[in-house]
Amino acid sequence: MNATEEGRLGPAEADVRNAKTTLVQLLARAGVYSGDAEELIGIVEAGALALAREELDVLARDAPGEKGGPYASGWADGARTVTGGLGARAERILRQAVGATAEDEGGSGRAPLPPVGRMELERAKVVVLPLYLSFSTVSDLDPEVSEQVLTAVLRTMTARQRAGYADRLTRFAAARHDSVERMYAEYGPGSPIAIHGRYSLLHSPTSIAVLERLTTTPDALREEWDAAELPPAWLEGLMTAWTASAPADGLPA
Repeated sequence: MNATEEGRLGPAEADVRNAKTTLVQLLARAGVYSGDAEELIGIVEAGALALAREELDVLARDAPGEKGGPYASGWADGARTVTGGLGARAERILRQAVGATAEDEGGSGRAPLPPVGRMELERAKVVVLPLYLSFSTVSDLDPEVSEQVLTAVLRTMTARQRAGYADRLTRFAAARHDSVERMYAEYGPGSPIAIHGRYSLLHSPTSIAVLERLTTTPDALREEWDAAELPPAWLEGLMTAWTASAPADGLPA
């Protein structure tokens, strides 16, 4: 190894490929399908590039003013070139990871969406549980039913949207925090409302995911809900609880 190689910042391309292959093999031993492992790695890689872009955006706005206008202008132009390249690379890696197409984000009507993959379902579980626990306590609901509910929720999104679902749901919970907290206090575990009946869904971590969809894409959710043959009363109960707890937020008709 020469001095140039020793001074290199970060791993070389071969090292990155080796690390990815090693990780895929280790996850395979734990029972994770290689395609799912590669998808997770791709999302993490795209996320790292996106975060780097955000940090560089801040630096781009802090050009040394004492060096004059031309220097600041060149600084800004260079920064835009770098951040633009990082953003494009992050988007390309993410699309490759989740199989998104150019039409994934747009189009009119309800275009056919890809089936919900196992890893998409697992990622949804990871995000809903801690959010739910920040408002309420754990209460039993059949795990199989919970998966059916989350599948119906994810079926309303494109593959690209599913990849960014954790951030979407976290922002929703933060923006409506007081209303959501009040709803669970009045209708969820620990409230006088029994677990069985139309408010059963509020005793499940999946309820926060369903609520976000009801306030975002109610028609698509109802369509997938009916297709999954889930109890209509659960949606009605959640809507009733939400309207009573957050009349200012409301739900789309």
